[in-house]
Formats: sequence, structure tokens, C-alpha cells
Amino acid sequence: MKLTKLFSKTSRQYPKDEVSVSSQLLERAGYIDKVSAGVYTLLPLGLKTANKIANIIRDQMDKIGGQECLLPGLIPKNLLEQSSRWETFDALFKLKGVDGKEYALGATHEEIVSPLVKKYILSYKDLPFSLYQIQDKFRNEVRAKSGVLRTREFLMKDLYSFHADAKDLDRYYELVKEAYWKIFARCGIKDKTHYTFASGGDFTKYSHEFQSETEAGEDEIYVCKKCSTAVNRDILDKTFECPECKGKEYEIKKAIEVGNIFKLGTRFSTPFNLSYVDEKGRDLPVIIGCYGIGIQRLLGTIVEVHHDQKGLKWPKGVAPFAAHLIALDGAGAKADRIYEKLLAEGVEVLYDDREASAGEKFADADLAGLPWRLLVSEKTGEKIELKARGSEKTELVELGGLKGKIA
Repeated sequence: MKLTKLFSKTSRQYPKDEVSVSSQLLERAGYIDKVSAGVYTLLPLGLKTANKIANIIRDQMDKIGGQECLLPGLIPKNLLEQSSRWETFDALFKLKGVDGKEYALGATHEEIVSPLVKKYILSYKDLPFSLYQIQDKFRNEVRAKSGVLRTREFLMKDLYSFHADAKDLDRYYELVKEAYWKIFARCGIKDKTHYTFASGGDFTKYSHEFQSETEAGEDEIYVCKKCSTAVNRDILDKTFECPECKGKEYEIKKAIEVGNIFKLGTRFSTPFNLSYVDEKGRDLPVIIGCYGIGIQRLLGTIVEVHHDQKGLKWPKGVAPFAAHLIALDGAGAKADRIYEKLLAEGVEVLYDDREASAGEKFADADLAGLPWRLLVSEKTGEKIELKARGSEKTELVELGGLKGKIA
């Protein structure tokens, strides 16, 4: 992509109404645009990054047997009444169609997926299996004040698993847990993330969150010094005891919830008569688990963990482009050839082909935060100056060896 053709532009000014560093930097770098509190446009750079994150998630969900589908965003009132959530789910956006029927915009999709699965499950031979989707969710958040970390409209991966018994749900729960760790590792935040015990609400004694340490976090977690497992303050008794290793010593951290997993049990199978026939001919309720990751929140958390005073610092796996190519001192023709060569080799490059000063180009490259900066000038001769984002070290490389270093 040539920078002169890129739709969005950088800004030197910090947004006045953004409190989180992640949203400030994402707006300044041209990744997102704020429409209103909790409502953002993903600009081309932001959408490319979000798609990289979504594809990492897809890869891991597919590896544990998840089948991707796309459920409707409109949920009829009668389905939410069957689950007793039309009146009790206070974050719902509600609307009425021209036919007079009432709907809610999808905040979560248990009321859609349970009736759907009922049409296909007949016996224990049909279990277990899991469905997932990545699509818009809508929640009427009271506290939509942390930029992309808490929004009213956002992309979300929600996976639902269906089982004959609690033991099989426990087995799959651990598979999802390990898949989440792989996702967060590829997104560059695993080392800052804690498996956290939280309230199970109406579903079970505990749910589990994946909480990433950052000062921008809205949650407070108590982290075991022995095993790094955490407990959300909201469920903490007067004294701390680690639910995993029984350790007593802890640290208090501010954190962002980047993922969660719930054992729903029969909470959404019973209202919809979702059952199966077992080996003995008995009609039994299906056991359900659900597992969520918010894409924009994960994107924002990556920025909170990976940035400096100059701008963004994307981990390789989620960066919208692998490298930022800059031409100086009349080296445009040479940079054009390098750009075309890298594109032909399948390397994603953002090429600053503007008529701008070296200082402006360097500042914008740091702000955009791509993993590598490629500099071409008269001083570099036939070579390219290669510099990793966040490093002061540079090296001169031949074009032929460039792909192996940056791809």
C-alpha cells in the first residue's frame, strides 16, 4: 500500500476526549475513527489489524474442532423471553420492526444457537460439537469511556460447545483454555495475562477470565505470587487463597479482561428443550459451554502492552503490514523497485511515497508501529537500511536477503 493512496492520515494532536493510551494512539495513527462514545469506525489500517487478530483466533478455534457459522444480529423478543432475559439483561438495545414485532440487537447469542442446535441433535451420537462466529455485538454500556477497550458495538468471537455430560464439558473447557493461551501468545500479550477466577453469575460457581495487566484496566485482580493465577476482586473474600495452588501471597494488579470462558450447564438448554437421547433411551438436557473474545478490546490491549512515547509497536503476528518503506534524498525510483519486488514476493509493505521531510516520515513510521522500517537513500547505496521498531540498531541488507529477515 502506498501512503499517498491510504485513506486515513496521521495526526499530531491527541484526541481531547480519549482517556486510554490505546485509543489515543490508534486515532492519531489513523487506525480508528470515533463516531460517538463507545462507537468506532475501523479504518483500513485498523481493519487489517483486526482481521489479523480474527484469523489467529479462527486458526485456534478450528484446531479444537470449532465450526464457523454466522448467526443473525437481530434476536426476536420471544426467544429472549423464553430464557427470561428480555427484562433482566440490562445492556440490550431494543427495537421494533414495521411488522410490530420487537427485537434486540445481539449482545450474545445463546438464544439463537440453542434453538438452532435443537434442530440437529437427536442422540448422544451427535455430541459433542462446537460452533463459533465472529460478528458484531451490541451492548448498551453505561461506562463506554475507555475507547476501544469498552464499546457499545464491537466484533466478538463467541464459541458454543455442546456435550452429553459435565465431564466432557470439563475436557473441552481445558482445550479452549490452552487455545486461548496460544492466541494470546501469538498476539504478544501472554506474558502479561493471567488466568483469573471470576463470578459465575447464574451459571456456575466460577467463570474464568483472561486478564492482561495494564494501568488502563478497569478490573482489579489479585495475582498469586506462586503460580500467577488470579482472582477478580469482585469475588474475593476477606482473605486471599489461590484457588489453584492454595498460595497466600499475592500482588494487586489493574487489568483488562481479554477473554472469558463459562460453563453454562443447562441454563440455555432447559428453556429451549434442547435435549438428546442417551444410550439407555433417556431424554437428557444438553450441557453447554461458551467462550468469548472481543476483537477491538484485544486490539486495544495489545496497544496498551506494546507502545512507547513515539507510538504503536505491533507484534509481528498482528501488524497490518510487515514493514514501513521510506525513500529519502531522491531515492524514489529505487524504493519503487524494492516495493514492487517485495509485493511480488508476498511481503506486506506500507510505502511512504509522499513528498515530505525525513523527520515527518520517521515520526509517522514510529506512530504507525510496524515491526520493521526500511530506509532507502543515496547513503544506503544499493542496500537497504533495516531497523526494528523500538530498536536503535540498524543494519544494511541486500534486497535479496530482505524477505528472510522481515517476513
